Amino acid sequence: MFFLRLLSRLPFSVLYLISDFLFFGGYYVAKYRRSIVWNNLKNSFPEKSHEELRIIERDYFKNLCDYGVETLKLITMSKKELSERMHYLNPEVLQPYRNQNQSVILLASHQFNWEWLLTSGSINLPFSVDFVYQKQSSKFFNKFSLAGRSRFGAYGIERSQTAREAIKRKDVVRSIAIVADQFPRFEKKYWTNFLTQETAFFSGIGQLAVITQYPVFFGSLKKIKRGYYEAKLIPVSVPPYEKGSEIVVDSYAKITEKLIRESPDNWLWSHDRWKEKRK
Repeated sequence: MFFLRLLSRLPFSVLYLISDFLFFGGYYVAKYRRSIVWNNLKNSFPEKSHEELRIIERDYFKNLCDYGVETLKLITMSKKELSERMHYLNPEVLQPYRNQNQSVILLASHQFNWEWLLTSGSINLPFSVDFVYQKQSSKFFNKFSLAGRSRFGAYGIERSQTAREAIKRKDVVRSIAIVADQFPRFEKKYWTNFLTQETAFFSGIGQLAVITQYPVFFGSLKKIKRGYYEAKLIPVSVPPYEKGSEIVVDSYAKITEKLIRESPDNWLWSHDRWKEKRK
């Protein structure tokens, strides 16, 4: 961590040179997960030409490498710099809920840079942030990830403890932030058509909404230029929710797909999202 903190203090101009080097080595030499990315893109956009898909693929890997150095920078960035580079367009939409001491659920997808979106929420939103995370097998990378996400006061909740922590902290007025668009390995799954394919989503976000009866918002991201993003809060659903309701997860999938189609190079394609099929 000491070495990473030293690297993190390098200016963005140098970090982006490192990103360019990583892109060249990863894309052209090592060809990191290119077959997975290509298959995902080809199956998701059958209407696009080979040339169009190659452009998306190449731009995606550039964004992925930028994401890597930006996430490294996160562990030493100041509040001021992070707020300047991750601009929330409409945080005021949450203020009425804060005035009523009403907690909310904030959903996001793996759009770049979702790490900045989460961490800057502790600075720019009228709530404290509880973030749900999947514990990594590597203790080092788990520590590194939590260091960036929690450095401005956010509270981490391991995914398996989400329901328990929601009940335990029910008297804390906060936003519960969840990135929930990867394949749900062990949890109950919600299946829907997503990017032309039958796709499983984590149904737990719907269950959480039912348990808490919190309003749900989606934090969408738009990359303005290298190192600068805009975030917009989109209403997803409001309570009351009936037991077993899937309205939240269904709306989440639709919003996520719309954003991916608008900016296909800005989503995490190197995850093997569709390797498991519905039985």
